[in-house]
Amino acid sequence: MKGNLAQREPERLKKWTEADLYQKIRTEFSGKPPFILHDGPPYANGVIHIGHAVNKVLKDIILKSKTLAGFDAPYVPGWDCHGLPIELMVEKKVGKAGAKVSAEVFRKACREYATKQVKMQKDEFIRLGVLGDWSNPYLTMDHQFEANIIRSLGKINTKGHLSKGSKPVHWCTDCGSALAEAEVEYEDKHSPAIDVRFEVLDEEKLFACCERMPENKGEGPLSVVIWTTTPWTLPANQGVSLNPKYEYVIIQCEKDGQKERLVLVNQLWLDATERYGMENCHVLAHCLGSALENQLLMHPFYHRKVPIILGDHVTAEAGTGAVHTAPGHGQDDYVVGQRYGLPVDNPVGDNGVFLANTELFAGEHVFYGE
Repeated sequence: MKGNLAQREPERLKKWTEADLYQKIRTEFSGKPPFILHDGPPYANGVIHIGHAVNKVLKDIILKSKTLAGFDAPYVPGWDCHGLPIELMVEKKVGKAGAKVSAEVFRKACREYATKQVKMQKDEFIRLGVLGDWSNPYLTMDHQFEANIIRSLGKINTKGHLSKGSKPVHWCTDCGSALAEAEVEYEDKHSPAIDVRFEVLDEEKLFACCERMPENKGEGPLSVVIWTTTPWTLPANQGVSLNPKYEYVIIQCEKDGQKERLVLVNQLWLDATERYGMENCHVLAHCLGSALENQLLMHPFYHRKVPIILGDHVTAEAGTGAVHTAPGHGQDDYVVGQRYGLPVDNPVGDNGVFLANTELFAGEHVFYGE
């Protein structure tokens, strides 16, 4: 390396440490206008990478330049010591908490693992030449830090900023733990897509919503057809969403001599009936999705009445223009379900298996059972 930096840099860092350079700077600039950089902590897991280096070096440049400009610019480093990555690493060594080891033993092992990771990363950050109070970092696993989190949460609650409720979260069935958005990676894969009939309970009422009442209302059962790539969520269905601005049509069709009528979005009915292998298809009536709001349908395999509801999240890019809605299994479904006061039902356990009281599917895994 040019200038023999590989040997000279450690010597320079050693001199800075022996001279207690950081504390001397703090003493020299005490009383000067403060400049505080709130440093988002790195995660205590693994050696540092180029992202860590860029982050810390840029912040170090800012603080040193502010110091040269006459500000008191301290730097207190810290580490995030909680979370799934640490738990997964510890699980590989001691097993799952509550299964192979007690929760107390597991937490102790996590604390020991995080402590080692902090020491390793701290040495690497110092090697980058970053000045800071490395002897007194803040760690989110410090008991005082954790107590302050509880105090802050208490203040937030006292001020009325918390509300009790439920909402869907990303979930790892292997870990039995919620996942943050940053921990979710999407994989391109082929999922089974199915079309499912929801029988219309009052066809006279539905036809009355059409722009023109047809003289011939057709023959056979009348259903709204949904299209989904997550059939395992159907037991939790509480409604069917339509787009209020789309035009929907009632199609008369038949297959193998059996006549029926299907409600589909106008843009996709030809594709859908071709997919079903239907014959002699023609339009009986049409109406806007908004006109069908609150029409009642029958769940395909439970004795459960579910309403037609409206949502802008429904598209006509593929499928039928009707979306089965399970508020316990998706953010869009949850939001529209809350607007209509639909139940938030989650019949799936932490391990991805349908609960014992789930009719027809109890004990089946949501993926492997398909």
